[in-house]
Amino acid sequence: MAAKFKSDFLNVLDQRGFIHQISDPEGLDALAVKGPICGYVGYDATATSIHIGNLISVTMLYWLQQTGHKAISLMGGGTSMVGDPSFRDDQRKLLTVEQIAANIESIKTVYGNILDYGGSNPAIMVNNADWLLKLNYVEFLRDVGRYFSVNRMLSFDSVKLRLDREQSLSFLEFNYMIMQGYDFVELNRRYGTVLQMGGSDQWGNIINGVDLSHRMGGPQLYALTTPLLTKSSGEKMGKSASGAVWLNGNLFSPYDFWQYFRNTEDADVEKWLKIFTRLPLDEIARLTTLGGTEVNEAKKILATEVTAIVHGRAAAEQSAKTAAATFEAGALDLSLPTAEVAKSELAAGIGLQAALVAAGLAASNGEARRHIQSGAVRLNDTATTDERATVSTANLLPEASSNSPLARRSTPSSSRFEPATLAQVFLPLRASSRPEGAKRCSGAFRGEEGTGVGVAGAVTPKTVG
Repeated sequence: MAAKFKSDFLNVLDQRGFIHQISDPEGLDALAVKGPICGYVGYDATATSIHIGNLISVTMLYWLQQTGHKAISLMGGGTSMVGDPSFRDDQRKLLTVEQIAANIESIKTVYGNILDYGGSNPAIMVNNADWLLKLNYVEFLRDVGRYFSVNRMLSFDSVKLRLDREQSLSFLEFNYMIMQGYDFVELNRRYGTVLQMGGSDQWGNIINGVDLSHRMGGPQLYALTTPLLTKSSGEKMGKSASGAVWLNGNLFSPYDFWQYFRNTEDADVEKWLKIFTRLPLDEIARLTTLGGTEVNEAKKILATEVTAIVHGRAAAEQSAKTAAATFEAGALDLSLPTAEVAKSELAAGIGLQAALVAAGLAASNGEARRHIQSGAVRLNDTATTDERATVSTANLLPEASSNSPLARRSTPSSSRFEPATLAQVFLPLRASSRPEGAKRCSGAFRGEEGTGVGVAGAVTPKTVG
């Protein structure tokens, strides 16, 4: 592929599909060739984890650092107290200082897995609470607020769409874009930062910072955004059957994360390999030439490489091993994700629909019912289409070892149970009209040509005594 830019940094981003818009491509390219530049991405701590959409921007910071430049991850300790209103229909829930601080601590480990905060060119993590919470309100209005045009702010899509829906936009939220713009100027003052990167939905907010620096007599700053990430089907990437694809393992397990990428649609394999992995482009080109069932090997490599970046190589390899044992060897691996249920519930019998929801394999009873009716669900590797079916102790699989960490049916001499564990047993998707449409989903599964997909698994309580 012919180089479009002169700088290694922009060429890497361009060739891997990261670039949607750049405020001044020629100027930024020339600056990156001249010497190391400093760039950042901001992250509000509105949850205990960031999600897969954020992984794209963190990866841009990775490539910024790898090409010899300075990377800053900005924690929104100050802006999180307001909340970004961009493309939302309602105001975000207001968080306390303590909640925000706890969220920041929770997500720090993710950045440490992806960026290098040591070494000869360490990344920097800073918190905008360090300056935003110390501002004098009246002075800030006079010194910064006067440079923002309300008319222009109302023209941004992130605001305009909200108002067009006749949804109110509070004065608190309206100040968010001023705060984000000021962050850019402040980071330039403190660290010489000249580049802010983010998703395409952040373009207006980032450009505010570029304009603010100009109006305040500061240096030329630059904006770079990534395209909205969608699957070839048109669906927005980042959702699983159980909700958002979080990067913290306690919210979305490494195994589920691995399975999420293993389920990649054939047409998206090349795109995701370029964006989410660090594999050389020539190796990616080789993998994307695989056809037929061989494309599944490329999907496994994709899943393992991305999981290794986020959760570590050991977790990635264990996830791949678990999937192989479950779906290729037909075994019930000990590390399959589980959901706990009380022994009394299991003894009484749990509706199959409720079990699917409890295991995070369907979002609602209605969705579970549709999967069952379509023939996409398997219980202990046996297909079932009875939407009134129940899961009980009768479905427990026998285990030879009395001290096995897996649940199993108890013998008369050991009838006491710990709280039961419900393995992620079934993961159906909608029935597919074409065989290649059958996919893997969160948890183990088997593809059924022309019928959909389902998961083999078991309800497995541990015995004691």
